[in-house]
Amino acid sequence: MPFSHDMVHALGTVVDLINTVSGDRDRLAGVEDLQDFVRRRLISGIGTVTERDLEEVRALREVFRSVFTAPDRATAVRLLNGLLARTRITPSLTEHDGQPLHLHYFAPGASLAEHIAADCGIALAQVLVQDEWERLRTCGAPGCSNVFVDESRNRSRVYCDSRTCGNRMHVAAYRARRRCAS
Repeated sequence: MPFSHDMVHALGTVVDLINTVSGDRDRLAGVEDLQDFVRRRLISGIGTVTERDLEEVRALREVFRSVFTAPDRATAVRLLNGLLARTRITPSLTEHDGQPLHLHYFAPGASLAEHIAADCGIALAQVLVQDEWERLRTCGAPGCSNVFVDESRNRSRVYCDSRTCGNRMHVAAYRARRRCAS
């Protein structure tokens, strides 16, 4: 799955955004959390983050989650088309922060939510166009609702993180085998 660096970054951003909510815990509880997210994900061209930005980004997060958890490709396409139809998009080539030449899709003066919707929406659209929809996954570990993009060669990744969910599930399977062998 050879994606360009900007597409990989946008897909990582959308995954991180969706995974800011887990169960009852919302890691976008306030404006400061959103500012940290913007800094951590290196989202450029963003001024002051406001309460309105927080509300819009939270709503956007739910739309993106629905794309990842869509029951089929046609539903994912419909949901993503709905998002893109509401998003002002103005492609432009840019170089910044030591990154090679790449495309931004957000319109000049776009809000934070529009910025994320444009860049991440186009990245997800590219995944669908390249017929890679099945790479948009939800973690297979019980109790985990995190999403991820399966970048494995054979599309075999099952867990959002092999160090946490994957390791937990492998240890549980090992212990179950040991109990059966006893």
